[in-house]
Amino acid sequence: MGARQVVRAYYVLSGLYTLAASLIWGVNTLFLLDAGLSIGEVFVANAVFSAGMVLFEIPTGVVADTLGRRVSYLFSVTVLAATTGLYLLVWSMEGGVVAFSIVSLFMGLGFTFFSGALEAWMVDALNHAGGGDLDQVFARAQQVTGGAMLVGTVGGGFLGQVSLGLPFGLRMVLLLGLIGIATPLMVEQGFTPRPLTRRAFPREMVEQARVALGAGWAQPGLRALILTSAVGGGLMFWAFYAAQPYFLLLLERDAVWIVGVLTAALSVAMMGGNQLVKWLSKRCQRRTTLLLGAAAVIAAATTVMGATDHFAVAAVAFLVLGAAFGVTQPVHSAYVHTVTSSEHRATVVSFDSMVGSTGSVGGQLGLGWVAEARSLAVGYMVAGIASLLALPLLLRVRAVGGAGDRIVGRDTSDASCAAEGLPAIAQIEPQHPEVVETIAGGGRSSTDG
Repeated sequence: MGARQVVRAYYVLSGLYTLAASLIWGVNTLFLLDAGLSIGEVFVANAVFSAGMVLFEIPTGVVADTLGRRVSYLFSVTVLAATTGLYLLVWSMEGGVVAFSIVSLFMGLGFTFFSGALEAWMVDALNHAGGGDLDQVFARAQQVTGGAMLVGTVGGGFLGQVSLGLPFGLRMVLLLGLIGIATPLMVEQGFTPRPLTRRAFPREMVEQARVALGAGWAQPGLRALILTSAVGGGLMFWAFYAAQPYFLLLLERDAVWIVGVLTAALSVAMMGGNQLVKWLSKRCQRRTTLLLGAAAVIAAATTVMGATDHFAVAAVAFLVLGAAFGVTQPVHSAYVHTVTSSEHRATVVSFDSMVGSTGSVGGQLGLGWVAEARSLAVGYMVAGIASLLALPLLLRVRAVGGAGDRIVGRDTSDASCAAEGLPAIAQIEPQHPEVVETIAGGGRSSTDG
């Protein structure tokens, strides 16, 4: 499988996965409210979902780093299809917050099988096939998934106008079909799966936790960057799902399809942010320049959403928020992959995701309580202020510098990103030997997912 085939397969699998998943994203909060939950209970169920991702990240990372990335991806699709069906069942029975929380916990399990695994498969297979520019691949992948989200959220919104259960039913069908597509496409290259016995599983969990702490937490720059995932996770998950009832409140009408269209417009904004990465990376030497700028925009846009009572102003701020996250995501991923080697890459990325999910638990419970006690508008303003916590963490990443902060392919003679005020930095390859040696600590290598 050549480099182009690997990248195309990565785009297909991530795009189809996002298409199926996103069918419910624009209506999920409305779906739960329709089932009889209060706004506070909605975010309790969502927080349990995030808690499931925290709980299962390391065990599922073991699966990806032993049985293989394809096995992990297929587990993810299967579990998500099953839990989506259970969501429909609980909704039809008006089962309440406890039943939704139990299903949400296992839905979190499904997503943890996905987090890290597909990226790890692509990076290892791409390196095996000769390598490529990870910043560009991740940015283009964000565009692909943004396009899939566009189709999914618009379709889900219109289906939800007919019945809020329809997007969930179609999602389940598409996920089951994806099993047949992924099985032949995900050929393991650059990574050799190994058996996992019942006795070996606890040892593997301990080893993966040690690797996550050693390869991720022990590096000051990566540690600070991973902590920004907690801030972002606490904000974006809540802001996204709170937008559904918030915009209907501002509109003063029950127009589910408008929420679906606006959610789809968010995906376009995120794709615009992804495209900005390509343009900005040619002018800036350091990834932290992009991350700091995006973090400031995120804080401002979120605060504006809560401070206004005009639908149009809030909608524009929502789209600006999406564009800023579109810049952050590929740059963040490229940093993590650059400073992480091959064997345990899925574990490190899953650890990053786990920290983000931990922040999401706290953010949704806290902001959900604020929304219930005060209002959704106040929740957005509190979220905007809290997101400023990312700035000192990113300044720490910048102070550490190193390979992860250098943008591959940057013309070091170009000083057009003058705001950096820093000397030119030599280009590096994504899997620089010095980086691998630093991470490995005594000869161990690792991989990301």
